[in-house]
Amino acid sequence: MPSNVTVGLSVLMLTFIVSRMRKQKQSFPPGPKKWPLVGNLFQLPTSYEWETYAHWSEVYGSDVLHVSAAGTSIIIVNSWKAAYDLFEKKSSIYSSRVENQMLLLSGWDWLFAFMPYGNAWLQRRKLFQKNFHPSDDASHRPREREYVHQMLRALLDTPEEFMEHSRDLMGAITLSLGYGFKVKPKDTIINLATEAVKGLADAANLNAFLVNSFPALKYVPSWFPGTGWKRQARIWRGWTLKMRDVPFEKSLRQIAEGTATPSLVTTSVSNLDESLDREEQLTIIRDTAGSFFIAGADSAVSAINNFVLMMICYPEIQNKAQAELDRVIGRGRLPDFSDEPSLPYINALVKESLRCHAITPFAVPHYLSEDDEYNGYYLPKGSIVLGNAWAITHDKEDYPEPFEFKPERFLKDGKLNAEVREPTAAFGFGRRICPGRHIAISTLYLSIATILSVFRIEKAVDENGRVIVPSKEYTSSFIVHPKPFKCSIKPRSNEAEKLISIALYLVVTRISKNWRGSSTSGSHSETEKRAEEKVKIWRL
Repeated sequence: MPSNVTVGLSVLMLTFIVSRMRKQKQSFPPGPKKWPLVGNLFQLPTSYEWETYAHWSEVYGSDVLHVSAAGTSIIIVNSWKAAYDLFEKKSSIYSSRVENQMLLLSGWDWLFAFMPYGNAWLQRRKLFQKNFHPSDDASHRPREREYVHQMLRALLDTPEEFMEHSRDLMGAITLSLGYGFKVKPKDTIINLATEAVKGLADAANLNAFLVNSFPALKYVPSWFPGTGWKRQARIWRGWTLKMRDVPFEKSLRQIAEGTATPSLVTTSVSNLDESLDREEQLTIIRDTAGSFFIAGADSAVSAINNFVLMMICYPEIQNKAQAELDRVIGRGRLPDFSDEPSLPYINALVKESLRCHAITPFAVPHYLSEDDEYNGYYLPKGSIVLGNAWAITHDKEDYPEPFEFKPERFLKDGKLNAEVREPTAAFGFGRRICPGRHIAISTLYLSIATILSVFRIEKAVDENGRVIVPSKEYTSSFIVHPKPFKCSIKPRSNEAEKLISIALYLVVTRISKNWRGSSTSGSHSETEKRAEEKVKIWRL
């Protein structure tokens, strides 16, 4: 007679085999044919992946696809409905993140957008929302206005550098809101973010580095042939940590000097909980401010430059937008946030600028923490889940003629049409949607409205008088940008030029007033000494 232990083990083994067979019978979502061992590893695109995956949906007749890379299961979500069903309705199992080995090697483990779902992520997101809640416009709009007006002067003086000016704009806004200090155009701290973003854009591509499919490769010494990626990761890591640490340390010094203006860092450091670990709190503050800086320093820049490109390519749309501004506001003042409800065409232009070329065509990859089933398809635990924002914002059902730039698609009878889907896919999905999207959108609104109120944007002309037609080509990276192009940006009138000068004068006056109000008595060197002592105390 078999023992009870033997019977028990046999039952467990049989249960395991039946369960395994049942899962094998369940079918994965459709996708290209997989090869033994490597799966689809050598079929996966490494550039403009979103376009290939959207095309595969048409080929295989499904809005959810499955591919594998050397044993790693990858689910691709190509429709709003599937994204909502998975990332929203089942957010408890679709909200974590994938371990991207190249990102970790490049020093991005502190960025809360890449953190797995858990306490560390929640602490940082909670701190951000506490400082910049979507309902609290006063927490960010005054700074946005100040720096948008400052950008007008830069566009007037050196219009050919408009791409740099948009980067300076967003860098200044995020540094001011995040750290509480002022920066000048082309500031070295903004350049830190620019360099760090270059590495982030490349490292975030899951298909570009074999170490993401074979994590054990990270242990191979960097002198070994074929490990140039490891040396590159070390270079990126240097830029990443400088971008995170330099502005934070500067903010701590300015708080100690009494020269910092209100910001995420200054407010949070001033309200440290003495009952909790001081160093851990400072780390959370540092990481949250750094995440805000890197996100704002590049994402909204893409949208602003895309808007400029579209104005060159579609002058009739620029005409309509400027006609609305002239009718509602006139030419005697600049637009403001209070005008937004009265400017439906400008609002539609903002939405279409976000839709036509999603800032992040692929949201940051999600991680499936449990086995799941969708529309009869088996989705295995441990899968990488990619939300294809580009495919969603180019869905013909939601956006007819998706490759045409048409702000009118968001309007009906001259008003915003609430029935047209908002292009929020550009900011991610579910619990992991970008918490700072309201800041990006409000900055984009004021930038578009203000630029169009005083400038005319047209195609550039070369030295021989020939019109330069832009290529309308975009980069292929984590955050997509128009490739460099030339244009002509000129004041619409003498009155417009005067408005720019008045706006700059008011900005300088406010900055001077704020600086005097935050100054303390004593010499500059004495103030610096006291500041260093306070920073040391905070570190204890």
